[in-house]
Amino acid sequence: MGKKDYCATLSLKSRIAESRTRLYRVALAWCGDEMLADDLAQETMTSGITNIKQLRDETRLFAWLYSILNNNWRLHLRRKKCHDELDDQMPGEDDEPLGHCHEIEIVTRVRRAVASLPAQQRQVISLVDLEEFSYCDVAEILDIPIGTVMSRLHRARKNLLARLENPAVEPQTGREHIRIVK
Repeated sequence: MGKKDYCATLSLKSRIAESRTRLYRVALAWCGDEMLADDLAQETMTSGITNIKQLRDETRLFAWLYSILNNNWRLHLRRKKCHDELDDQMPGEDDEPLGHCHEIEIVTRVRRAVASLPAQQRQVISLVDLEEFSYCDVAEILDIPIGTVMSRLHRARKNLLARLENPAVEPQTGREHIRIVK
């Protein structure tokens, strides 16, 4: 490996390390569990650094990393193959610091509404609206047609708006024992 290749590899590894916050944020939107999101982000970074030679186009680094994240998320779901308590995916209100109560209430409502979306809609809306990926990039990351990205995004936004406009649509904070079957 020449000095130029070595420097390019170091630069890519540095960019992968810097992407941790973004990877974590998307993983958290997908799974709703801080510990699992941290693990998924870490696994994605490790895999990205280990397999850096498989990256064909350096300008597509983030799309490549989110593809790895998506694969890690799918692998986790396959391994788990059990029921999740929907209530366990909801962030707790008492975890938030006091102050700016109105803002905290809005953030909590939005998080609950996003967490209540089906997993496929959560994935698309977090990549497009949170990480600002193009539809083409999201289609590549999730390995689905672009039309599917657009329809899932439309449904996700429509469902999110309905949940935010009508609080009765939001899941209750009490334990209702609603399960997601995978």
